[in-house]
Amino acid sequence: MRLEFSAQLVEIDDCDTMKAIQVHQTGGPEVLKLEEIPDPRCGPAQVRIRVRATGVNPVETYLRSGNYPKIPPFPYTPGSDASGVIIEAGSDVSELAVGDRVYTSGSATGTYAEQAVCGPHQVHRLPESISFEEGAGVNIPYATAYRALFQRAHSVPGETVLIHGASGGVGVAATQLARSAGLKVIGTAGTERGRQLVSDQGAHYVIDHGKEGYLDTIRDLTGGRGVDVILEMLANVNLAKDLTALAMGGRVVVIGCRGSIEINPRDAMGRDAAILGMVLFNAPEQDLIRIHAALGAGLESGVLKPIVGRKFSLKDAHLAHQAVMEPGAHGKIVLIP
Repeated sequence: MRLEFSAQLVEIDDCDTMKAIQVHQTGGPEVLKLEEIPDPRCGPAQVRIRVRATGVNPVETYLRSGNYPKIPPFPYTPGSDASGVIIEAGSDVSELAVGDRVYTSGSATGTYAEQAVCGPHQVHRLPESISFEEGAGVNIPYATAYRALFQRAHSVPGETVLIHGASGGVGVAATQLARSAGLKVIGTAGTERGRQLVSDQGAHYVIDHGKEGYLDTIRDLTGGRGVDVILEMLANVNLAKDLTALAMGGRVVVIGCRGSIEINPRDAMGRDAAILGMVLFNAPEQDLIRIHAALGAGLESGVLKPIVGRKFSLKDAHLAHQAVMEPGAHGKIVLIP
């Protein structure tokens, strides 16, 4: 997956318009403006989608605020994750057709809009058993969880994984993926509602990470051995403690971080442990093909099913940006155009 800011690939139809969020400058959520703009029209190797739901991800708040290495040219429409129906296919597109239900993993025009244009590699079939709202929660959460578990940590059946913050979009995805792959799953959440959600997704054990001494509980659950893999959503708070909870040869995959932290390297040295960073946008194309092949199979079989926590209208995108950064995550936040 790549953040592709390539408006030059898209032709504009001057006759029709749509509603879309536009960002004209960096800043707080208030810079998200609902505007009427021309409909995009796909080129020969692209498809145009009628967006039915859009996924909201923390990375979009970083772009909006200017806290990201690469900012798209202004004005731009945010978003890479959506679901909907193909309403136009370019002449060079052969494997997709008008009327196909799909979810996206990127867009040439942005997905906080009523329509979006994508390349064929950014569009994946959405089974009838998955609603459009659920489909909008597939790409970044599930692709991130899959890459962290299997392409970075190289988790294998029988290992124990601690999902630190398991009630959010990535955490729910990781819980479902890990359980279906034969791992023993320990999930944490900060609210009773969140812990119930994690339990419902199949975690073997669920722990309150706000409770004093919760890491001692994790050690007890593993017979003092520690866990093999930790998926960390807030490394600036938890990484130092994570290293003390690892088994010999354990791995921490840093998925999210909002600041710096001091760690004791001896906690990693004594365990031959590894700290692995990851950003989904760094994944090579071949890895992404494998990821979406696996996700498609899981969605079709029913093993994977996104959980929608909150829904906002497109005009309330600013409220969704506030909500996605709040603690106490509970499933996926989506926009409904």
